[in-house]
Amino acid sequence: MIEIKLFKRKNKNEGVTVQTAVSDGYNSGMFSYVNSTGMYSCERKLYKELRESVPVIDAAISKIIRLVGSFRIRCGSRKAEEEIGRFLDTVRVNSCGSGINSFLAAQLDQMITYGTAVGEIVIDSTGKNIAALYNADLDDVEICQGDDPFDLRIYNTSGVEREPVRFPALVLCSTLMNEPGKVYGTSVLKGLPFVGDVLMKIFHAIGTNWDRVGNVRFAVSYKPGESERSYSKDRARQIAEEWSKAMKSPEPKDFVSVGDVSIRVIGADNQLPDSQVPARLLMEQILSKLSVPPFLLGLSWSSTERMSSQQADILTSELEFYRRCLEGNIRRICDMFFKLRGVQTDYAIEWDNINLQDEVELAKAALYRAQEEKLRREAVEL
Repeated sequence: MIEIKLFKRKNKNEGVTVQTAVSDGYNSGMFSYVNSTGMYSCERKLYKELRESVPVIDAAISKIIRLVGSFRIRCGSRKAEEEIGRFLDTVRVNSCGSGINSFLAAQLDQMITYGTAVGEIVIDSTGKNIAALYNADLDDVEICQGDDPFDLRIYNTSGVEREPVRFPALVLCSTLMNEPGKVYGTSVLKGLPFVGDVLMKIFHAIGTNWDRVGNVRFAVSYKPGESERSYSKDRARQIAEEWSKAMKSPEPKDFVSVGDVSIRVIGADNQLPDSQVPARLLMEQILSKLSVPPFLLGLSWSSTERMSSQQADILTSELEFYRRCLEGNIRRICDMFFKLRGVQTDYAIEWDNINLQDEVELAKAALYRAQEEKLRREAVEL
């Protein structure tokens, strides 16, 4: 089987052009943000570093991807429905994945994190079947606007020079919340680098303070009397040696000295600043951007916290929005499958209900409609 690969990974043995980012812009310690037109590669590195540095962001995105759920294709023909269902469940994805859900999970992960996702439909050597689905690395491709605003051109940048892809119809490009006049989408993490940087400063300060407090340092002071000043230097050296032996001893050891010797803990008078309130404030900013309830991520900010019906509706609407963003690529894959098989049929994408609460609400709504219809019929008969 010969696979048509539109995107190739960079080969370090070949000569490649390295694109560097301009260093002017926002620079705040751990995260460096270059806000310049066309610096999408630098932004992707920023968002990737942000996810790795703040675990709650990575956990929230992973939770969203899992909550989106799966779907099935309903066709007018039962045979066509069985064929498309078997294909979607067994299609090869990337190197070791299988099933379209694996492909869509990677696409949604790219869209949420970077605002843009690029994939590929790989055709086998016969040209009659889809061999695999491939999630492209955004560093290997470049998306540009063509001669008109509706002309989208995709280039392969893994070689020495960028080259247009040979089969644009096989490329699946998805964007999230495009800005007017821009081809790249907008990351959900936009606006969080500053918040994440402040949060990491708090975490770093906590670690440093606990390192100082946990690994206690002592200050040993010796005040020689009038008769001891002539040999105070030797006495101080002796006290230091005995104190060092007492501290290095694997077993508890007493320290005995003669004279005016005082021992105190360095920093014992200081108090660690309360980090719970500012950390929670920053966490709230992050979770409000990601639209995930805190307790779904293990953050128990209230002993009686639970998901209200309003929160469930908001989360459901967020997940339905991401589903709509994925439906375009799902339809393109299904259309290509039916076209290669020479099958003409109508089909619909049927998503699974998001959670059990939705099914309960749907059942209640169906019951209320049936009761309303019954009351109307009885009123007409009277």
